Amino acid sequence: MKLAILSRNSKLYSTRRLVEAARAHGHTARVLDPLRCYMRIASDGFDMHYKGRPLAGYGAVLPRIGASITRYGSAVLHQFELMGSYTPNPADAIARARDKLRAHQLLAAQGIGMPTTVFGDNPDDTLDLLSMLGAPPHVIKLNESSQGAGVILTEKPSASRSVVETLRGLYANFLVQEFIAEAEGADLRCFVVGDEVVASMRRQAPKGDFRSNLHRGGTAEAVQASDDERAVAIRAAKVLGLGVAGVDLIRAQRGPLVLEVNASPGLEGIEAATGVDIASKIIDLLAKGAEKNASHKSLKR
Repeated sequence: MKLAILSRNSKLYSTRRLVEAARAHGHTARVLDPLRCYMRIASDGFDMHYKGRPLAGYGAVLPRIGASITRYGSAVLHQFELMGSYTPNPADAIARARDKLRAHQLLAAQGIGMPTTVFGDNPDDTLDLLSMLGAPPHVIKLNESSQGAGVILTEKPSASRSVVETLRGLYANFLVQEFIAEAEGADLRCFVVGDEVVASMRRQAPKGDFRSNLHRGGTAEAVQASDDERAVAIRAAKVLGLGVAGVDLIRAQRGPLVLEVNASPGLEGIEAATGVDIASKIIDLLAKGAEKNASHKSLKR
C-alpha cells in the first residue's frame, strides 16, 4: 500500500509512529504537509501537486489535520478522495466532528447521551438561554476548542452571563453545557479503530482544575471500558462517519455521556498508558480499506 499521512510536522509522535508502523508492515508511507498540496479541479478530472511534483497513486490517506487548518486541510483530503484514495476519516466527517454544535445535534438525534447543551446568538436571550440549562456550574466551550483550551467553568449565574457576553462581544462561537460534578474531573478516552475500541484510558484533571486533558497537566491510566461505554464510543464515531476517533466520555450517574469525538486523536498518551500498539491497528484498517476500495473500483470498470 502506498500511504499518505497529512501532517504539518513529520516529527510529531503520532506521525512518526504511523510511519514506523506502516513501514514495519511493508507499506510505503509519505508525510505530506497539507498546506503545500495544491489542486486542479475541473470537470475532466482532479489533479494535485506537492512542491512542484504530481501526487498520484496513493491507495490510502490518513489525515492528521490540526484545528487551525481544518478548512484547507479538509479540501486537500477531499481532493484525494475524488482522486480515488481511501480514507477512514473523510473530509465531511472531520467537518462534522470539528463543529461541536453540529456534532452534538447529530449525536443527540441518535439518542447518544451527552451533557445538556444550549446555544444562542442574540445577547437579549442570554438569561433565558441559561435558564434552559439550569443552575450553574456551567461549562462554556468555544465551538472549535481543542486540548482543553477555550473551555471555562463558571460557578455563579453572574459569571456565566459575564463570560457569555464577553464571548459574544468577540464574535466567538460557543456552547454552554451542564457540569457533571460526579465525574470529579475525570473522563474516559476510548480509541476507536473501525468497529472496535482498541484501547481506553482514564484521564484525571490536576488539582484545582476540571479539565482532564493531558496537555493541561492531566494524568492517565489504562482502564477497561465497560460494554456500554465501548458501545457508545463506537456508535458516536459511526454517527459522525469516522473510522478512527478518540471518543471522550464522562461516567455519569445516568450512564456514559459523550463529551467530544476527536477526529485526529493523539497516540502518545494512550499508547504510553495502555501499552497498545494503536498505530499498527490503524495501519491494518487502512490496508484493508485500500484493498476493498481498489477491488470496488476494478468491479466498476
